[in-house]
Amino acid sequence: MPQRHVVFVMFPDALLLDLSGPLAAFELSCETASAEGAPYRLTVASATGGLIRTSSGIELMSRSIQDLSDVDTLVVVGGIGVHEAADQPLLLDWLAAHAGGIRRVCSVCTGTFVLAAAGLLIGRRVVTHWGSCRLLQDRYPDVTVSPDAIYVRDGPIWTSAGVTAGIDLALALIEEDRGHAEAIRVAKRLVVFMKRAGGQTQFSVPLVLQEADDHGFETLHSWIQDHLGDDLRVEALAARVAMSPRTFARLYLERTGRTPAKVVEELRLEAARRALEETRHSIKEIATRNGFLDEERMRRAFRRRLGVSPQDYRAKFGAGDARERIDQDTDLGVAPIT
Repeated sequence: MPQRHVVFVMFPDALLLDLSGPLAAFELSCETASAEGAPYRLTVASATGGLIRTSSGIELMSRSIQDLSDVDTLVVVGGIGVHEAADQPLLLDWLAAHAGGIRRVCSVCTGTFVLAAAGLLIGRRVVTHWGSCRLLQDRYPDVTVSPDAIYVRDGPIWTSAGVTAGIDLALALIEEDRGHAEAIRVAKRLVVFMKRAGGQTQFSVPLVLQEADDHGFETLHSWIQDHLGDDLRVEALAARVAMSPRTFARLYLERTGRTPAKVVEELRLEAARRALEETRHSIKEIATRNGFLDEERMRRAFRRRLGVSPQDYRAKFGAGDARERIDQDTDLGVAPIT
């Protein structure tokens, strides 16, 4: 593999982790360098070059973007200074003039605003930090914002969600360059919990429930997650918390903003997604284990919530060994992806 030049573009008051997280992923991928040399050459750049002060107060030396050459992958970071950077003609003009000759143009977190200001996202589907999705959509109506994704690829443009999602983005770029096994190796070296797929939501269902729930349903939620294959109708859940079904349904909706049935389906769907990504279990087995009763019900839930079948989801997001299982899962009536 030829050495690829990866350039990280920063600006005053950039967030240090937006830079250091993905940069470290590429750095660790160079550990397995062959005798011919490292697979990546890493550069930190800015509009003017020189010392750039991050929002934490730490200053980093950068090269001027005007001095760059042979850029393979460009990554614009985010941070509280991003909106001033998005008004910087020197940076925007350079991006507009050079992006077409760069194989991959990426952003971490709110760095998406810089790419949008440079006119690179017109007609594209993108993501940014969840707290800035609405602002991005309002400011750039010709861009389609996907508020729930970890990262989004639209042609040569890759955008990622908030902060640590930049690591997921870097792992995806490494996987494209060097394969799934290398991306997993780097993820292990970074001691991240797992390599998340780009189409996943920015928040897990349990995290959303924890944010909304401060009135005593935490224990119930933990029990549900451990018993997804059980009878989880309102009557059964109400009995767990010693309430009448009617009182339970009313209080649950008031406290969490969701109906019990919706939460149960979301938790089952999330567990099924993880199983499709990480295991070789058949779709029938995953459906049964997670309380969908049969494959057709799980397929309808996937279609309704994610817009794809379980089979297609595994084809896109499953690990290599999990994808091998697709040929055995033809009983859904959906042809395998080729």
